[in-house]
Amino acid sequence: MTKLFIAIVLFVTSLVSAQGQFEQGMGKAFGLWKEGKNTEASDMFERIASAEKTSWLPNYYVALINTTEAFNPANKEKVSILLDKANAALDTELSKNPNNVELLVVQAMSKTALLASNPMTYGMTLSPKITEIYTMASLLAPENPRVVLCKAEFGIGGAKWTGADVKQLCGQIEKSIELFAKFKPETPFSPKWGLDRATEALKNCK
Repeated sequence: MTKLFIAIVLFVTSLVSAQGQFEQGMGKAFGLWKEGKNTEASDMFERIASAEKTSWLPNYYVALINTTEAFNPANKEKVSILLDKANAALDTELSKNPNNVELLVVQAMSKTALLASNPMTYGMTLSPKITEIYTMASLLAPENPRVVLCKAEFGIGGAKWTGADVKQLCGQIEKSIELFAKFKPETPFSPKWGLDRATEALKNCK
């Protein structure tokens, strides 16, 4: 009985220690990202992901950082490298949970970054795929503000080429701002970005 009790205590202690290391690592990675050290932050999230297989969040941030960097004109020559890293992280987590809408949003963003790097080459093939991802995400989580915002932004980007009216899409951005006000992240490290971007996008709409 004593041995069993000791074993349980050791098991619980190891879990608490591992959780503490996870939180410390995530905090450090976010700190690097906030300082603008994007490569270092991505590498840190990648190391956390390899050590902590049960959380999708480290790989999510690997994907988000590298996808965001791929939109930066200064990284024009590195788009393929950045998106390869982003997509590898996304594939790992989507294979475990294909209905994770936060991952789906970043997947759509990564494809949009590739499209933006060469619209003439990728426009016809990627646009339908991106639309399909956002449609699926919308069905899964219609009240998720990042789903509503990013889907509307993609539609507005397409309207610049087609000349379509964006009034309804601007209304969706306005809706996303309302949803951000009500949205509660599941954990301290869960995605919560987007409100500033939505506010700026609405200004540009009007």
